Amino acid sequence: MSTSASETSYIRTQGVGIAHLPNQRHKIVTRQGSKFTLMVVGESGLGKTTFVNTLFTTTIKDYKSQAQRHAHQADKTVDITVTKAELEEKMFNMKLNVIDTPGFGDFIDNSESWVPIVDFIDGQYESYMKQEQQPIRNGIIDVRVHVCLYFIRPTGHSLKPLDIEIMKQLGTRVNLIPVIAKADTLSPFALQQFKARIRETIAAQEIHVYTCPIESDDEATMSRNREMMEAMPFAIIASDQDVTTKDGRRVKGREYPWGVVEVENDSHCDFRKLRDLLIRTHMYDLINTTEEVHYTKYRSSLMNNNEPKPRPENKKHKEEEEALHRRFAEKVKIEEARFRQWEQRLIAERVRLNEDLEANHNLVKQLEAEVEALSSSQTSKTYRRF
Repeated sequence: MSTSASETSYIRTQGVGIAHLPNQRHKIVTRQGSKFTLMVVGESGLGKTTFVNTLFTTTIKDYKSQAQRHAHQADKTVDITVTKAELEEKMFNMKLNVIDTPGFGDFIDNSESWVPIVDFIDGQYESYMKQEQQPIRNGIIDVRVHVCLYFIRPTGHSLKPLDIEIMKQLGTRVNLIPVIAKADTLSPFALQQFKARIRETIAAQEIHVYTCPIESDDEATMSRNREMMEAMPFAIIASDQDVTTKDGRRVKGREYPWGVVEVENDSHCDFRKLRDLLIRTHMYDLINTTEEVHYTKYRSSLMNNNEPKPRPENKKHKEEEEALHRRFAEKVKIEEARFRQWEQRLIAERVRLNEDLEANHNLVKQLEAEVEALSSSQTSKTYRRF
């Protein structure tokens, strides 16, 4: 059967081995492993470290003491910390990067405290692009952020201006997923109201959040994906401690005088749904979306403009730069004043030396005249004798 440029023929083969390609790909991926970068952003005390350790059922990040938190708050800086770990499950290896942002939202003036976070995300895109353009691309270091979980304080009201601003900035650069931290501090009714207000604010402010693909040939998959999206923002409870329920079960959760809150119970929180989205069902989509959407958008913007995209100006850095300029100007003035004093002393010394030289010159002339006078008198005396 022949084919032409205007039509395509579909031919069923007798089993030559084409169907084994997915198996080959599976072996390659299993042997090479994968990389995944998770960023957590939010104020201190919202349980970000506990969540990460609970999510991967191991200690990925160390807990900070109260003294360390106070010491960091005294620095009044937003830092970026990268924690690297290697996880293995059923002979599959994954290199995990956890990006934390200690100091964010902890100060009285939090204006533009999001700038270091945005700079980090853009910086990773820029670094990857530069490595990608090299003749030899073996060993590329890839720390591009695949997903960012933004932790929202459970106030029960709505998003704060700082929340809105940082989510706007992050949503255009990375897969953003809003998370309500410590959901057990709100009643079920108050939690649902809080979720509704957050959704309304996200829609009104046109904040881009991650949306997993809904369409699928599998009805069960479509239903599961729709359920995940309806749960956003995810209300979570994190705990790496095992507690015993009234019916004798050992579960991850928090124990209170009135009962036990279970981490993996869908009627208590959305932790299991969020874990499934991040790890079990949509990790590949998060990685692929980062590559094909966010990174491609950044790369295209640079190539179209042919120059690095200007980053937002950091008010704190600007103030520090102005202070450095002032200190530099003051030092220049001090040095100029010292130079003028040295120059005046030098001129005064030169005048004094000239005066001394002139006085010595006059003295020499005077002595020469006296010598000449003595010589003349001696000569006249000699002539008289003869």
